[in-house]
Amino acid sequence: MKRIGAHVSIAGGVSNAIGRQREVGGNAGQIFSSSPRTWKAEAPSREEASRFKSLRTEADQRPYVVHGTYLINLGTKNDDVYERSLDALQTELDITGQLGIEYYVFHPGAATGGWGADEGISRVAEGLDRLEIPEGTTLLLEDTAGKGSTLGRTFSELNEMVERSGHGLGRIGICFDTCHAFCAGYPIHTERGLADTLDELDDAVGLKHLHIVHLNDSKHPFDSRKDEHAHIGMGEIGEDAFRRIVNEPRLGNVPFILETPVTEERGYAWNIAKVRSLMEGE
Repeated sequence: MKRIGAHVSIAGGVSNAIGRQREVGGNAGQIFSSSPRTWKAEAPSREEASRFKSLRTEADQRPYVVHGTYLINLGTKNDDVYERSLDALQTELDITGQLGIEYYVFHPGAATGGWGADEGISRVAEGLDRLEIPEGTTLLLEDTAGKGSTLGRTFSELNEMVERSGHGLGRIGICFDTCHAFCAGYPIHTERGLADTLDELDDAVGLKHLHIVHLNDSKHPFDSRKDEHAHIGMGEIGEDAFRRIVNEPRLGNVPFILETPVTEERGYAWNIAKVRSLMEGE
């Protein structure tokens, strides 16, 4: 069965994520290691980490992803923000390793302080060099919608960050967000556009280094450079496009993680069921 999950809360302890994932019908998952709007994550106790691992094995939920705090910016010229970003990244990576989680994903940040994209990309690469990635964990760079000076709008930019670092593709991989790509100007809403987008991704980094797809529809139109997610099939990307995406053979072995809205009308359970209803053979 296809691995599909949602981003769920760890309120009350990280082990509670397993039950929440089961409730929405997920067999994979994503969490924050702490509040996404604070710098310092607190590691779970040894007992809580062990409970998380045991419950996850029992529920057969895999893989899992830790999503980095939104405050991280490795493209900044500001040294204080840069160092705090690296400290936060390393702390969250260490927690990811402690929990035995397969992936840690983050947004590279934005070129600020008068820097252009090339300087920002080099700054990100320098930061990647300073990170110690736990054994068994792969660090993932996520594509962005490209608002303002945000880095990572194109696959070539993501590749440059990795290539200029000492880690290289292997310890570092890619997370592909459908909403971000669509709003960044990748025409995944058309049959030809989806094929061309995956061709470009393959040429830039290699599809073997694509480990996670963030499956989200978009509230904003194509090439808008705005990042706001919508329910699957109910946004600007649309149901027909998602039917093609979820049945695309080149994405067949890549887990889908949903970050769709949670409203009174519908939440993750509805969206996961929607994805499975669009999949052939599920």
